[in-house]
Amino acid sequence: MLGALAKMQYDHPTAIQDQVIPVALTGQDILGSSKTGSGKTAAFSIPVVAQLINQLGASVLVLAPTRELAEQVAGVMSNMVSGCKHLRAVLLIGGEPIGKQLMRLRTNPQIIVGTPGRVEDHLCRGSLHLRNTTFLVLDEIDRMLDMGFSIQIDKIIKRLPIERQTLMFSATLDKNIERLAGSYLRQPARISVEISDNDTKNIQEESLYVPESAKFQVLLDQLNKREGSIIVFVKTQIRADNISYQLQQANFKVCAIHGGLKQHQRKRVIKDFRNKHYSIIVATDVAARGLDIDHIKHVINYDFPQAAEDYTHRIGRTGRAGATGFALSMISSPQEKRLWRVIHNEPVENEERRPFRQNANFNRFKSRPFRRSFSG
Repeated sequence: MLGALAKMQYDHPTAIQDQVIPVALTGQDILGSSKTGSGKTAAFSIPVVAQLINQLGASVLVLAPTRELAEQVAGVMSNMVSGCKHLRAVLLIGGEPIGKQLMRLRTNPQIIVGTPGRVEDHLCRGSLHLRNTTFLVLDEIDRMLDMGFSIQIDKIIKRLPIERQTLMFSATLDKNIERLAGSYLRQPARISVEISDNDTKNIQEESLYVPESAKFQVLLDQLNKREGSIIVFVKTQIRADNISYQLQQANFKVCAIHGGLKQHQRKRVIKDFRNKHYSIIVATDVAARGLDIDHIKHVINYDFPQAAEDYTHRIGRTGRAGATGFALSMISSPQEKRLWRVIHNEPVENEERRPFRQNANFNRFKSRPFRRSFSG
């Protein structure tokens, strides 16, 4: 285990790892909370894998909200057990051929990582059995609830042994999370690593008040000013494709990623972006969770997120591994302006009663109509 961690360059624990690992090794349930990019994956993977090495016949189920995050977790845990021939891992996510997953499940893997929908599918098929699953990890449970996975999670947990160790992680601890913790966990240790000023100093945040019609021109201006890898966040799949196409026409090396792509297409985009074949990626929130690429320098919120949690996860794609990151948000409505102030603990005025004042300088911008022709 130590040899694998050394190869993975895990030299010093992060704050969440330092607090979670010793408690998890005792077998106690954990309700954990910390910001994105804080090292939660290793925080639960290290103690679980360490216990699996010494418990023949035991297994772990890790549930994650998105395919990308599940794939990242499976990769980390697979690397940790690379020297243990008796431990095998399987990734169960949608968008991949189910035949290959069925073949891997026949080998009785001890590490099962997946999204709730595909895991439930295998349970219904009878291809997955959880009677020997003594460890359960619920990663980013808040996001899974937001995505409507609560029913699937309930069905999955009913198939698990009562005697198990459960580790639940969330970016926030609201009433819904507390309720679930009461149902799924037994006398859990509560571990919360708060975001301190030092944690956010390496991300420089700024906002621009931009009318919708001027956004694309402002985006072009910003991209021409910035160097390094950039993620541009938008709210819909169609918009991601349109913005990506327009930027390609403007000679930027860019690609789009969203939930409408097949899994192998999403993998290829992430791989190419990681290898710097593209300098810009236009993404929906599907990329805000589980996308761990150290060289991302800038995050641009072309469309402002609808919730504070989504904002935190988006900008968490930059400023990783101690590097300096930059986050720019385009704000085009009183509601977005109000949410920006809430996120940054600024005084909130009654914005809905006041007209939104646009900067007169933006009147010179004209949006370029998007026209795309399709031929046979």
